[in-house]
Amino acid sequence: MSVPLKSADHQTDSSSASAESYIQMDDLRFVLRRSTRRRTMQITVERTGELILSAPPDVGIEQLRDFVTEKRFWIYTKLAEKERLQRQVPRKEFVGGEGFLYLGRSYRLKLVDDLNTPLKLVNGRFALRRDTQADAREHFIRWYSERARVWLSGRVAEYQSRMEVAPAGVKVQDLGYRWGSCGKGDWLYFHWKSILLPARIAEYVVVHEMAHLHEAHHTPAFWLRVERAMPDYVQRKAWLAEHGIDIEGI
Repeated sequence: MSVPLKSADHQTDSSSASAESYIQMDDLRFVLRRSTRRRTMQITVERTGELILSAPPDVGIEQLRDFVTEKRFWIYTKLAEKERLQRQVPRKEFVGGEGFLYLGRSYRLKLVDDLNTPLKLVNGRFALRRDTQADAREHFIRWYSERARVWLSGRVAEYQSRMEVAPAGVKVQDLGYRWGSCGKGDWLYFHWKSILLPARIAEYVVVHEMAHLHEAHHTPAFWLRVERAMPDYVQRKAWLAEHGIDIEGI
């Protein structure tokens, strides 16, 4: 991956010996700021979506390239977050006919009076008992979390042999803006919203986190492990970066 450095008019601050230029990596354009006061590299995503890459003066282009490559998924996630916050996606109302995702497919909601559980997916529809409508969001999160734990655990079991890992188990919870996380004791954590993603994309999230059991950071060795387990991971990763933020909240 080439990283052409596009020089701009340098703006030098004599008090901090800083300089500013621009660096382009594929579709990502960074304001490159070097300063003698800085000892490490850092990427900042401004509210406007502008990308700032800060680095010491002696860091070379190849080091900058490797650093951006490692942080690429994080960058796309942050950019998508800011875009979503600007759109202010409306919350669900839990009324009849409203659509709710499950493994990438939308199922309409039907309010019913006779149901032995608050929420059930039956005959191609989500059925919600009418007298539980006030607490519908909690019922949906509980339903999604239970299904996610079972489904994701199945995918982990499927991949652990070929990826040569033995996770301690799967935990499903609200992870904020993260789809997954590799925690202490080799536990794998997934956002309950992972079960809303298309199956092949949720499967990528699983493989991604399992690879972290070998490699803590997004190094070339990390992506090689992902590719060995999932040869088309690039397409799935790109879909998640572009469309994951559009997954409807509840």
